[in-house]
Amino acid sequence: MSTTLPKAGDVEHNWFVIDAEDQILGRLATRVATVLRGKHKPTFATHVDTGDYVIVINASKVKLTGNKEAQKKYYRYSGYAGGLKVRSVPELRENDPERIITQAVKGMLPKNKLARDVISKLKVYGGAEHPHGGQTPQPFPAYV
Repeated sequence: MSTTLPKAGDVEHNWFVIDAEDQILGRLATRVATVLRGKHKPTFATHVDTGDYVIVINASKVKLTGNKEAQKKYYRYSGYAGGLKVRSVPELRENDPERIITQAVKGMLPKNKLARDVISKLKVYGGAEHPHGGQTPQPFPAYV
């Protein structure tokens, strides 16, 4: 019995859509990161992008547990003196709700070149509409 390793050209990428309304952020992010990397497939390999595309809608309605809604802060540093920007969850939810889910998923991916390619397959939208109808996305798998 021999081991077969997937090649980049042989991998088929599917499209999935998930509604983030009333879902807990961390649990949603782990499921999305798993599908983006392709760990739900039997052909998973750490050195090849075997994952699928994920569309997340209603990002502005995701839930945070405990006191995170009031206490959690998002930091962005420009590299210059005095360039630290601090935003709270309600402020980010109002101005840039996509960033909440993107940051959570990005933190759950490995820190390497492949992960930078994998995160580009995540499409997050604050509302219920998305422009990827042509790809015929399937409902998000419940087994992940």
